[in-house]
Amino acid sequence: MNPEDSDHVFREWQQDADGVWNRRAARTIAVATDGTPSGHGGGRGAADAEVLLLRGVDVQDPSHTWWFTPGGGIDEGESARAAAVRELFEESGLRVGLDDLVGPVAVRSASFPYFGRPCRQDEVFYYVPITGHNDVHTGGWTAVERASVTELRWWRLCDLAGTSETVYPPALPELVRVLVTDGWDGTRLTIS
Repeated sequence: MNPEDSDHVFREWQQDADGVWNRRAARTIAVATDGTPSGHGGGRGAADAEVLLLRGVDVQDPSHTWWFTPGGGIDEGESARAAAVRELFEESGLRVGLDDLVGPVAVRSASFPYFGRPCRQDEVFYYVPITGHNDVHTGGWTAVERASVTELRWWRLCDLAGTSETVYPPALPELVRVLVTDGWDGTRLTIS
């Protein structure tokens, strides 16, 4: 895909009067555990938990990379929960049901450059415990994802918490630790 094909890249975005492109998005915090996927604690210890992340790359500056959770835009008429399930499958091959998602556990509004344009994305995050360790694949990636994402892999939480690499959202390691250790308490956090 040609990164300059802005009509294709931004087909699901809306441009505000201020020139910023925006969309609503749903993301998953997929965590491999040894317990049952209840979202209420138990199972693998927090240090051994593994979080599924993708490595993004700035198509304008390939030296600028970061890690982020699976997810993407919410289609017209689609619920945030359904979008999270769809995006997780498209980006990783993992199949989960709507009832497997816990939350939403967090929300955030993020501003960032994307394919050379200023963007704002309002995101809702769901926690999804994955029993055992599951193989993932990139066969469902779109042309846009193939141009802007270079890797998909499981991160051990202890490694994620100690990395010098950029991770979005920055609060992710602590949020995962709490979810794995204590479960979700029903509070939807606003994170940056």
